[in-house]
Amino acid sequence: MSRQSRTDRPYDIVLFGATSFAGALTAEYLAAHAPEGLRWAIAGRDAGKLERLRERLPADAKAGVERADAADPASLRELAGKTRVLATTVGPYVRYGEEAVAACADAGTDYLDLCGEPEFVDLMYVRHDARARETGARLVHAAGFDSIPHDLGVYFTVRQLPEDVPLAVEGFVTADAAFSGGTFASALGQFARQREMAAAARDRRRHEPRLVGRRASAPLGGPRFAREVGAWALPMPTIDPQIVRRSASALDRYGPDFRYRQYAAVRHLPVAVGGVAAVGALVAAAQVPPARRWLSDRLKPGDGPSPQKRAKSWFSVRFVGEGGGQRVYTEVSGGDPGYDETAKMLAESALCLAFDDLPRTAGQVTTAVAMGDALIDRLRAAGIRFRVAAAR
Repeated sequence: MSRQSRTDRPYDIVLFGATSFAGALTAEYLAAHAPEGLRWAIAGRDAGKLERLRERLPADAKAGVERADAADPASLRELAGKTRVLATTVGPYVRYGEEAVAACADAGTDYLDLCGEPEFVDLMYVRHDARARETGARLVHAAGFDSIPHDLGVYFTVRQLPEDVPLAVEGFVTADAAFSGGTFASALGQFARQREMAAAARDRRRHEPRLVGRRASAPLGGPRFAREVGAWALPMPTIDPQIVRRSASALDRYGPDFRYRQYAAVRHLPVAVGGVAAVGALVAAAQVPPARRWLSDRLKPGDGPSPQKRAKSWFSVRFVGEGGGQRVYTEVSGGDPGYDETAKMLAESALCLAFDDLPRTAGQVTTAVAMGDALIDRLRAAGIRFRVAAAR
């Protein structure tokens, strides 16, 4: 199915899971920044909540309301057939996400999510990438703080370095922010599924074509003091390096031999040691069902930080890129990473897929591969900063 044949669908964008904490923020952003003539809808399983959300939106937002349920595949197939782009905040994705991906792959509908779950992304590649390539659907995961600042930040950094030479980039993440119940539930779920995550990664490697004549890697670095940023660097076992590696594998601009490492940057050693211990304790507790249930009850899905807290929150990802005898320092930064900026990133990604002149891609693709410069331009215009701090 060609993208041209989708222009007669009722909607340009549908936001599924619009009444979740992140979903409502995304709906509010779309309502405030919708281009003239945007045809869009909010969707979810509770019609009453959807109507109350629509009542909070500006009267001129003109959002439709569509009922769909992650547990009802037929409703998701119908929803995917009505829109050019489906953006979903319904997680944990490994439990609730596959039917939306399958529906979009079959319908030739572009798909976006906020997934930071490596197992889910790998499973969706194995099960739905081939079908999406047939229909022309672009399946884009991790279109929020996981992993846009890192994926597009590395893409931006690479473009400041020489072409056709080996390149190495390191990312250093700092942030002051809180997270919601939905994010906490997803993290606990991942910590409890280490074996399943490893099995999905192995299965993906069996299906994924190997690079020929080039290399792209994202090894986990060791803890160290990073003089480049004046902080202790702690390896981050998040999905972001995997997303960056896939962008590097797909794009020749990353050079013949590319390597990326990502760290949390912490200025004081006791804080760094405490952070490692806390994460270790959380991973251990997630393996024990009673402890996992107790932790889940502390912060339930739908709960999230207040507007006052979000207004004070911020993030910065600093990159150091090297290659061809040159070194460049860049930074991607913005406000509240988990929610306000994530809602902005998801909404602008949906608008980018719907309206911008983009490279011809299909299947499971990253934000850098699918949208690249066009999405950077959108995010800059929306207040997220991409800058070159120094070069030599």
